[in-house]
Amino acid sequence: MEAVAKLKNYPTSPRKMRLLADLIRGMKVEKALAVLEHNPKHPAVPMRKLVLSAISNWKQKNEGGDEGQLVVKTIFVDGARTLKRMRPAPQGRGYRVRKRSNHVTVIVDDANALKVLPKQKLEAAAIEEPVVAEAPVAEAKTKKAAPKKAAPKKAAAKKETKNN
Repeated sequence: MEAVAKLKNYPTSPRKMRLLADLIRGMKVEKALAVLEHNPKHPAVPMRKLVLSAISNWKQKNEGGDEGQLVVKTIFVDGARTLKRMRPAPQGRGYRVRKRSNHVTVIVDDANALKVLPKQKLEAAAIEEPVVAEAPVAEAKTKKAAPKKAAPKKAAAKKETKNN
């Protein structure tokens, strides 16, 4: 059974946080924690804490389960509130500074449970979708493009006749 952990309104741009999220998506939890621990980016610390929180949430739901098989099933970063500030600029103007923040959601689940899930989806998809013939696709591949007309040669021929 999966477990969720959320981090809300963390004051870092979502783009910077997504770099870390993309790094650990689909990894085993132990490896993800090791990667985040040694990553020099500043959002790695709260991301590591969030993964640890998701692990403890999973332990609460699944007492007696093996946490060695946990995988970061889903992780996504959404934009949160943006603080708008003004910065002095030349000639009495002001530039707008947008201080962005983000929400992060991590879902961890057992790796064995993830392997069973795709089989069920494939069986359901095979039952629902009708079989389509592939003959029209083969005919479309055999068609050739029409040859291009040689317009520049005619223009060159006209120039030669004028010069003579």
